[in-house]
Amino acid sequence: MTNTKCATTKQFNKIIEFRQSIYDHILVKERDAQFELIDALLLSDHIQTFPAFSQSPVFQRSWPSTYAALKRGRQDNEWMQSYLCQSVPQDQECIFALDPTVWPRPRTRTLEGLRYEQSPTRAIEKRSTVQGYAYSLLAWIPERGKSWALPVDTRRIPGKQTVVEVGLQQIRACCANRPEAVLDVFAGDGSFGNHLFLGGIKDLSCAAVVRLRCDRVLYGKPGPYPGHGRPTIHGERFAFKELDTWRLPDEELWFSDSRFGMVHLRCWHGLHAKQDSKTPFCVILAEVHLERTKPPKPIWLASIGAPEKSVYHKWLWFDQRWPIEPAIRFRKNRLYWTLPHFQQAEACDRWTNLIDLADWQVWLARSLVSDQPLPWQRSQTDLTPGRVTQGLGALFAQFEHITSQPKTRGKSPGWPSGRQRTRPKRYPVLKRT
Repeated sequence: MTNTKCATTKQFNKIIEFRQSIYDHILVKERDAQFELIDALLLSDHIQTFPAFSQSPVFQRSWPSTYAALKRGRQDNEWMQSYLCQSVPQDQECIFALDPTVWPRPRTRTLEGLRYEQSPTRAIEKRSTVQGYAYSLLAWIPERGKSWALPVDTRRIPGKQTVVEVGLQQIRACCANRPEAVLDVFAGDGSFGNHLFLGGIKDLSCAAVVRLRCDRVLYGKPGPYPGHGRPTIHGERFAFKELDTWRLPDEELWFSDSRFGMVHLRCWHGLHAKQDSKTPFCVILAEVHLERTKPPKPIWLASIGAPEKSVYHKWLWFDQRWPIEPAIRFRKNRLYWTLPHFQQAEACDRWTNLIDLADWQVWLARSLVSDQPLPWQRSQTDLTPGRVTQGLGALFAQFEHITSQPKTRGKSPGWPSGRQRTRPKRYPVLKRT
């Protein structure tokens, strides 16, 4: 009982320290309104419009301050990224998931830098093209099979930059902020399964595993120099759809998994893409639920770094990236990430940073709140992020008040007499080639 009480006190002090660090170091200008906005979005439910956050009891200011906090506010992004990266344990192997997502803005004409992006939908084609902002989310996955994914770096993809370019920038910054980490592993979906990403990460002190398309053609190591002509840079051809091009696997493993049933893993070392022969990597073929009459289609993975790890560990790395999918839905649905309709790109970025900070507070509060299910919900012993937010009210009532009292500003002078009104500038939507 004493150990449990000490652990609870330690966790309570940790979230208090985290909140104080947000106020003192991350929020630079308009810090009071921004800090109260974080608390309001955590404690408010069923919000329909952005200024409705001002109706929360924890938001002491009037509704225009919600917009002013993000229009005039300032944040120390470098300090925030460093702080979040160092909040992840460095004395153990850590898995980071990298995934792009879209903030749709279909009717906006005055936002600069909007792009046409593919977004998953429930339509017949399963995907649709929308205009909006693309963001690259780098998140720490603390546990396999759970729905927790803690963001350490979320960046908007500007201009005509690609997902791979921004993802590599995030990984380099994360490695620089974690110089003493035992091993950081970055897992990505098919957007990163190409030679540009694997070639950009090969010289970093980390490992990566990404998904590959099922129609790829790779090449092995070249044979010995024949003594005449130009040295060959490609070896034997390895086509995923041509079984006769497969050589015997360097590693093969059969085992039973509690989630995926009977699993068969095969791994080939030293393969490379035609576009980059200087970046060899491991290719893994994963087949799951082989006990079924119709098992799902196998997936192909590419792994680079940490050559001492077995094929089983590399497969687990990729499987552990799954929580980033429900985490993105949680950000959009419960933390209201894509609810506002700002007219400045910088306001969108500042709001995204506040969502990251709110997400971390939900994680830190998971062991401090009790389950408060709604009448139609089952009780949980291991709380999900949504369940934690339902019990935050009692916890936040114990926190000391950090922000200062609002000051009266008087009446607004209104629009200056004689000043001409101008129409906001329109920007074209960018198309990626």
